[in-house]
Amino acid sequence: MRKVLKVIDTVNANLGQFVKWMVVAAILVICLQVVMRYGFGRAQMWTYELPIQIAACMYALSWGYVLLIKGHARVDIIYTRFSERGRAIIDSVCFLGLFVPVVGFLTLMSYRWMIRAFDIGERTVFTYLYWPAQPLRTIIFIGILLFFIQGLAQFYRDVYLVVKGVKYD
Repeated sequence: MRKVLKVIDTVNANLGQFVKWMVVAAILVICLQVVMRYGFGRAQMWTYELPIQIAACMYALSWGYVLLIKGHARVDIIYTRFSERGRAIIDSVCFLGLFVPVVGFLTLMSYRWMIRAFDIGERTVFTYLYWPAQPLRTIIFIGILLFFIQGLAQFYRDVYLVVKGVKYD
């Protein structure tokens, strides 16, 4: 099981490092858009749509990484007062009661949206370019799926801590 958890963590960690560079790409495209529009009077629609696509990819692909580094928001007023084992119990209950239903539903729906995008040849409607929506829908599905899998890995660690009284890693 250690190898499986290590693979999950490594995939999300590496993806998180990659996504950081997507921010730079989005900023460069926006800067190009500003220069083209105000410097040369030649606005390009792709420089408007591409940062939107990049941002959607960044958000979806970063969720698993943020969960890995425990960067998601929590209400720490109560949570920090518990022992590690108590926090693991809270995390396990919240995983089963909140994470699985919500993120499981999002995973299922993003899969359906991805398949539908391929079936109907969906196009984006941000601009008149009408880019294919399939790549973006696929990346969103992958991001949510990796988030769900990272949640499963964290759940396993939490249950292990609750049952055995020691951290798994």
